[in-house]
Amino acid sequence: MSESVEVVDARGRSCPEPVLMAKRRLEAMKAGRLVVLVDSGAARENVTRLAKRLGWDVQVTDEGEQFRLEISKR
Repeated sequence: MSESVEVVDARGRSCPEPVLMAKRRLEAMKAGRLVVLVDSGAARENVTRLAKRLGWDVQVTDEGEQFRLEISKR
């Protein structure tokens, strides 16, 4: 059985909205994977910092004008 992945699309949103969107989802999850899509360096840094502070692992992929943050915890 494959693991489901939730996606939060925060592109076009200005801070702190991407952080708040990610925080709501992460707090509702005990473990698993969450993908957050953002299109600014500030949102990338702030969401990464939040996830790490909450104990999640973060992998960032630069996709040109946007960033894909793969956040996971087992």
